[in-house]
Amino acid sequence: MTDWPALFKITIALFAIVNPIGSVPIFISATHGWSEADRAKTAKTVAFTVFIVLAISAFFGDMILDFFGVTIPSFQVGGGILLMLIAISMMHGKQSGTRQTPEEAQTLAEREVIAIVPLSIPLLAGPGAISNMIIAAQQNSSFAGHLSLIAPIFCISLIIWLVLKLAVVISKKLGTIGINIVTRLMGLILAAMAVEFIAHGLHGLFPALAVISP
Repeated sequence: MTDWPALFKITIALFAIVNPIGSVPIFISATHGWSEADRAKTAKTVAFTVFIVLAISAFFGDMILDFFGVTIPSFQVGGGILLMLIAISMMHGKQSGTRQTPEEAQTLAEREVIAIVPLSIPLLAGPGAISNMIIAAQQNSSFAGHLSLIAPIFCISLIIWLVLKLAVVISKKLGTIGINIVTRLMGLILAAMAVEFIAHGLHGLFPALAVISP
């Protein structure tokens, strides 16, 4: 039976991590001078790439962890810390270095690869989003559970496509202040999710520290 409340929670967390609205200014800057058709094509490519990356993370992420001998609680703590860093950066109205380095930002001038790097990876489908999907896959360990994760991934990819396709309109409507407000709110939500990830991870690593209710 599909756990819709859990999937909704995963979708909200993923939306906060990916933060497509906060990426609108970067998308506009990266595609400055492009035609509307070229921007629409790039938006579609970005959304499809994000979908593929996150789907692979959901289905094969646990195998990658097994290969490197990393336990799930350790990954939850590490992933939670990474999400917290992204959240803090978002709440300060900045693009986190965990999503895009100065070197990757310079590739904005390379039109032929801009849809893949850095717009898709690591700006949207970055370490935080990948970590979130691997953790979600572990919490839904059956094949049906893994398959159900396609729903939130598809929803987020669809939102990314719509937001980037309407990037110019959204930018004009929200303005710099509006985009900053949305980014900070998403950062606050993401911080709460990060605390939950870390708490679950610490519980798994140090079960003796858990407080048992009478």
